[in-house]
Amino acid sequence: MRIYSWNVNGIRACLKKGFLDWLATGGVDIVGLQEVRATLDKIPPEALEPQGFHANFFAAKKPGYSGVGIYSTQEAGEVETSMGVEDFDVEGRVQFARFGKLLVVNTYVPNGTGPNRDLSRIPYKLGFSQRLFEMLEEEKQNGGRILVMGDYNTAHKDIDIARPKENEKNSGFRPEERAEIDRILDLSWTDTFRHFNKEPENYSWWSHRAGARGRNIGWRIDYILASPAAMPFVKGAAIHPKVMGSDHCPISVEMKNSVLK
Repeated sequence: MRIYSWNVNGIRACLKKGFLDWLATGGVDIVGLQEVRATLDKIPPEALEPQGFHANFFAAKKPGYSGVGIYSTQEAGEVETSMGVEDFDVEGRVQFARFGKLLVVNTYVPNGTGPNRDLSRIPYKLGFSQRLFEMLEEEKQNGGRILVMGDYNTAHKDIDIARPKENEKNSGFRPEERAEIDRILDLSWTDTFRHFNKEPENYSWWSHRAGARGRNIGWRIDYILASPAAMPFVKGAAIHPKVMGSDHCPISVEMKNSVLK
C-alpha cells in the first residue's frame, strides 16, 4: 500500500503538467494534496472523478488560496475538515480521513511569512500546528494508527536544507519553527523519511529562481509523520524528486495492507 503527499502548487497548473497520468501510473493508493488553490467549481471534471479514484477536496474561503484534497482507491469512511477554530478552518488546511483503522491527516501548515515579507504569520503557523497535534493526542495515546502528512513549511535540521546559514532568519528555518518540529517528535511521532534515510541532499521543495532544482538547492519541508501504533506497519519512505509538475515533489510511505484492519 503506497500513500503519498504532494504540494501541487495549484491543481489546475499541475493537471497541465501530467498530474492525472502520474496518478494513474504511479502505484498510488492514497495521495494527499496541498495548495490545491481551487474551489470545486474551478477544478476540471476529469480531476473530480478520475478513473479508479475517489476524491475529496476542502477549499479556503479566499479564492485561489491554500486548499487540500485527497484521492484514494478506497473510499474513505469519513472525512472531517474542521479544527474547531474558525481562523484556521477558513483557510482550508486540513482533512482527517479514515480508512479502516488508519487515520490519514492531510495538512498544509501555514507559511510564517506575512504579506509584507515579514515574520508576522509565525504565531498563526505555530498555533495551527499546536492545535492540530493537540486534536490528535488522545487518539494517539489510545493506540490510534495515524499518519500526518503534508507541507509543514519548515526544514527541521541543517541536513534538511541546502543552505542553512543563509536561511537562519527566514521563515521555514527559524528556531521557533524548528522547535515546533522537535516538540512534535518528542510526542512520539516518527519522521518516516528520516527513520529510513539519514543522508543529506534529500529535498522536497526548490525555489523557481536561479535553477535551484537542477542544482538541488532545496529544502525538505514535506513530511509524513507516523504515530507509534502506525509505525510498525511502515515498510519504507521515499522522496520522489524526479516527479515534476510543481515546485514540490511527492513524498511517500509504503505500508502493510494490514494497517487498515
